Amino acid sequence: MGATGVGAHFAQIARLLADEFTVVTYDRRGNGRSPRPERWTETSTEEQADDAAALLAALGLSPAAVFGTSSGAVFLLCMLVRHPDAVRGAILHEPALVALFDDPDGTRAVVKELVAKGMLEGGLLGALEQFWRFVAGDASWEGLEPGLREQMLASADTYFGLESGRFDAYVPPDDVLAAIAAPVSVMAGESTRPVFVPASRRLAERLGVEVMRVPGAHAPYLDHAPQLAEAMRPFLREVSHPPA
Repeated sequence: MGATGVGAHFAQIARLLADEFTVVTYDRRGNGRSPRPERWTETSTEEQADDAAALLAALGLSPAAVFGTSSGAVFLLCMLVRHPDAVRGAILHEPALVALFDDPDGTRAVVKELVAKGMLEGGLLGALEQFWRFVAGDASWEGLEPGLREQMLASADTYFGLESGRFDAYVPPDDVLAAIAAPVSVMAGESTRPVFVPASRRLAERLGVEVMRVPGAHAPYLDHAPQLAEAMRPFLREVSHPPA
């Protein structure tokens, strides 16, 4: 998962895919049920990628097909570079590679203003609401299950205090991207906020693949889970059962 770091975002899609695959979700460090390590005062894309690879190794599930969304897709891209043996195939959904946006500084400014307004009016909950409404849409926020919203709020101090803005600059050089050997799929929502599409397209071009448009916006795992699961299945089958 990207911002809020809570694995429960994927509960629906995990149930849908569990008929055919072993599915693992997790709460990133300092998010949800995962506590903050002692003296943990900063993080990085590389640290988040290392955490995911270490979890797969601890579970004995490397290499795995991995799905990452938003900044989670940025961590997955870093996994492909730092831990290629851990990734059998990668689905990068709307990677928040802010440096590849049409107007990175403008987007940062809009989000910063919205978050500041939300913080002033409603503290961490208000800030989280404004942020989520921007990235995923009003309907996504209003449709959140109460339990998931509570977990998201519990992680808000980690996001706003340690994570926000820490992953924005990560983009591997073109030669590093060209050397990625694992199969990769890049996805973007058919009704997503336009700001996310150019980054997906530019990354896909550098990886030599096409962008797959899928139903929904920035959080289809919540409001279009069946459609997203079916869009993922062919790729997951291909990388899980490659031809002899």
